[in-house]
Amino acid sequence: MYRIEEPRLGGLRIREWRRRTHLAIGLLLVVLTGSTIGIALLDHTDAPVSTKTFTAFWDAINLITTLGDFSDFNADQKVFMLVAIIVTMVVAGYALRQLTGMLSGDDVMIIWENKVMERTLETLGNHVAVCPFGAVGQMVAARLRDAGSTVLVLDSDAKQAEKASRLGYMVMLGDQNSFDDVLERARLDTAHALFLTGSDPNSNLEITLVAHTLNPDLKIVVSGENDLRRMLLQRAGASTVIDQNDIVARAMVVEIDGHHVAQRK
Repeated sequence: MYRIEEPRLGGLRIREWRRRTHLAIGLLLVVLTGSTIGIALLDHTDAPVSTKTFTAFWDAINLITTLGDFSDFNADQKVFMLVAIIVTMVVAGYALRQLTGMLSGDDVMIIWENKVMERTLETLGNHVAVCPFGAVGQMVAARLRDAGSTVLVLDSDAKQAEKASRLGYMVMLGDQNSFDDVLERARLDTAHALFLTGSDPNSNLEITLVAHTLNPDLKIVVSGENDLRRMLLQRAGASTVIDQNDIVARAMVVEIDGHHVAQRK
């Protein structure tokens, strides 16, 4: 699911994790540099400086990575290594304590989920958007998916959006104040059609107008309860305006007529 309003705390956690990671890496580099210099200065052999430095760097790397493949130490180097080992353990413990669990919160997971969804949306095309995921929207989405269409659900209700996500649909969630952003990010410019299944006539009219502005060639199917609303929707860019009440009335009459015909026979 893609959420327009990312949790602010998730972004703060990620930035803090990055800061702590940089700090931990910096401390490890300080330990590495200090260990290399200390071991090299305490090397009393007659080896060239380059050899002493390389050997000291090798031992420092083994200290940081805990591989343990050290060279032979003299007494002074052994004392220094005891101190260096303690410092390394303190720094490593601090790093683990600071970084563990920082990226496992729900707010952080939402941001990762958004990033995955963004990559999907970048390549999305010829899909069908259904808005919202109410009773009618669920039936429309199911039939479209059964017919082989790629369905993207748009909704401002978190519970309906969660339900659509559990059913395996791609979902974009945004509140009423940010729904224009939902429409802009739903890749309506590459979509095949938009089905508006909500019962709010003003919302349907507004969404129709925005969607038609984003993609004048987009097929927009929307419900309208009277001739005036039908005219407004068509002027706003709707391709097909359906009167749900008329469809229900016709179905009921057909059902009654069918029973009458059966009784006459």
